[in-house]
Amino acid sequence: MSEPTKDILAQAKFNSDGLIPAVVQDAGTREVLTVAYMNEEALRLTLEKGQTHFYSRSRKTLWHKGETSGNFQNVRRVALDCDFDTVLVEVEPEGPACHTGAYSCFEVQPGFGANIQQLYDLISLRKEIRPEGSYTTRLFKEGIDKIVKKLGEEAVETVIAAKNDSSQRLVEETADLLYHLIVTLVEKGVTLEEVREELQKRQKTGKRN
Repeated sequence: MSEPTKDILAQAKFNSDGLIPAVVQDAGTREVLTVAYMNEEALRLTLEKGQTHFYSRSRKTLWHKGETSGNFQNVRRVALDCDFDTVLVEVEPEGPACHTGAYSCFEVQPGFGANIQQLYDLISLRKEIRPEGSYTTRLFKEGIDKIVKKLGEEAVETVIAAKNDSSQRLVEETADLLYHLIVTLVEKGVTLEEVREELQKRQKTGKRN
């Protein structure tokens, strides 16, 4: 058992029923997906296995999220709050969080950040599988020079649309620009999390804000 796992298990304050509430958050979008409960074993399994495990108060048993539905939640970070009596679990979800099939148990729709993450994941998959007939596959086969050439072209077209065309045309060109930017990030092995961390750093320092 790793030291971080030991620390969290040792510090967690379970209630009189031996449970601790767990707030599950999408690591990419920061949306809250669900709130459930863990006992000590569920928390330990979540930390060790890298996927969420909970304790069902109604069935009085452990359950592994996604075991029957396939909608697993891959853990990226686990932290305790300042009182050590609530656990935050940041995950990358493999499907809906709610048993109703909704993205979140709180009836929120995936926001813009979730859409960007989904596009990044799809483009990453295209790079790995290289399906025939895919425009994305063709870009990856042609390499970084072709990719950045297209990125530059889309940037110019976005500027032209901003100056001369309708707002709808600007929306369309912006979507094309974002797509080619994400292709570039995937090709260079840069994650959206790295970009988010840089933006967060600039927000804290006031750089370019």
